[in-house]
Amino acid sequence: MIYTLTLNTAIDMNIFSDPIRPGVVNRTHHTEYCPNGKGVNVALVLNHFQQPAHILGIFGGFTGRYIVEELRTRKLSVTPAWVDEPTRINIFINDGEQEYKLVNPGSFINDECKQQIINELTNLTNAEYLVISGSLPQGIESNFYAEIMTLCQKKNIVVILDISHPALKQLLEFKPLLIKPNDEEVAAIFGLMVNSHEDARATLAELHALGAQNVLITLGARGMYFSNGTDSWFCRAPAIELVSSACAGDAALAAFLSVWLAGGEIKRALALAAATGADVAGSAGLGKLNNIDTLLLQIQVEKL
Repeated sequence: MIYTLTLNTAIDMNIFSDPIRPGVVNRTHHTEYCPNGKGVNVALVLNHFQQPAHILGIFGGFTGRYIVEELRTRKLSVTPAWVDEPTRINIFINDGEQEYKLVNPGSFINDECKQQIINELTNLTNAEYLVISGSLPQGIESNFYAEIMTLCQKKNIVVILDISHPALKQLLEFKPLLIKPNDEEVAAIFGLMVNSHEDARATLAELHALGAQNVLITLGARGMYFSNGTDSWFCRAPAIELVSSACAGDAALAAFLSVWLAGGEIKRALALAAATGADVAGSAGLGKLNNIDTLLLQIQVEKL
């Protein structure tokens, strides 16, 4: 069973309007609300591809209850750890000219809630993989990641990391099965570039040397790279009209995992990842995921 862990869940509020002007009332065309959090998104997309996933995460207040109820309505398994403060709401605005992202820090997480997470992980009996995704909320220090990784090693749970925290560099000592940074995170955390195939080969080699067994680097509209330590691939992204880039990287990771963890061909996993990420970027939230087959026709994957 694949489990996902999101320590900083959210509701995404996607707003569509005419171009925003200061000092006046800007009326919106419509608004969509989506249960969110990076691991939540991974589980939703894995479920779409008939790969069951169980969601672990921290939720609070009326917003947290909304997310859990919505996920259970969609027939996903959720084990929540609860706090009193409401789960955050992130706001994404598309005014027809620009995309604006307003991301809140999240609830303060106390020691009792952190222990809830540790207890849930300790009691897992059927976990083969744990996908740890997203940012750290207030109250949780970066050493909590290492505590989780140590626990997973003891329980023989294979870890996949998609986090933007600087601690990612140190966590590679645990030799995670896969990491999925984007190009900005690679630059900020490791000081490495992926502006060309030559850059990418050097960057992938360095990440492997630090401990990552496999590396998937997403570049948004520029595509993605994957390396298993022996061979490397580049996948181009299909052209789309951007609606919101939120959730696209999470969806791409889930699509990749749905093929790769099942032993599927790497080229097929990358193509599905690129098509799924592009479909989501052309939608509000995760959208309906109904354009993937069409987008697959545009995708090229090459072995470097």
